[in-house]
Amino acid sequence: MISHVSADGANWIKSVIRNRCPRAVLCADPFHVVKWVTEALDTVRRQAWSAATGRRRHDPETGQQPRSVGQAQRLQHSRFSIWKNPENLTANQQVQLDWIRTSHPTLFRAYLLKEAMRTLFKLSPQEAPAAFDHWISWARRSRIPAFVDLQRRIMKHRDEILASITHGLSNGLIESVNTKIRLITRIAFGFHGPEPLIALAMLNLAGPKPSLPGRPRPTHP
Repeated sequence: MISHVSADGANWIKSVIRNRCPRAVLCADPFHVVKWVTEALDTVRRQAWSAATGRRRHDPETGQQPRSVGQAQRLQHSRFSIWKNPENLTANQQVQLDWIRTSHPTLFRAYLLKEAMRTLFKLSPQEAPAAFDHWISWARRSRIPAFVDLQRRIMKHRDEILASITHGLSNGLIESVNTKIRLITRIAFGFHGPEPLIALAMLNLAGPKPSLPGRPRPTHP
């Protein structure tokens, strides 16, 4: 019997789970939830870019396509600074983030909302419910349209998000397997049927492996 399911927030997935696995605990994949928040953050960044001076300039001498200059250019180049986790920022990206904090407070608040949601998935099951409700309240009162809309969407998945934190479940393992299978599929080009691909996948991903001619017998813990 399937007891837990990790999935993104697609409504059709929830309907299938309720029909086929009515007793399963549905967990929202943390990667997809943080991705929603990052997309809202980038919407705010693009709006700040649109409002900035020096958005486009055409160089008549070189014939280069229009490009951003001035503040708009800095905002355009800042996207990696606000996308990345703080612990992974380079020194230059940290400088860009400091500039955003002083020059574009709305964008910086959106960045803090993104980081708060990312931190939510690191909390204990006891701490998570209060932190989730605080995030929803913060986003609702932020007066940032992209996040006001987003909090309504995220609120619909409250139970699934908290279940993911409680059970420590995510799509990470299956996504890793899918990536490896895509790489194996490239190796299987030229075979005349699916059987060699399946055999390669089983050989690489199915746990204990048989000993191969001319190679030492594998050991397993």
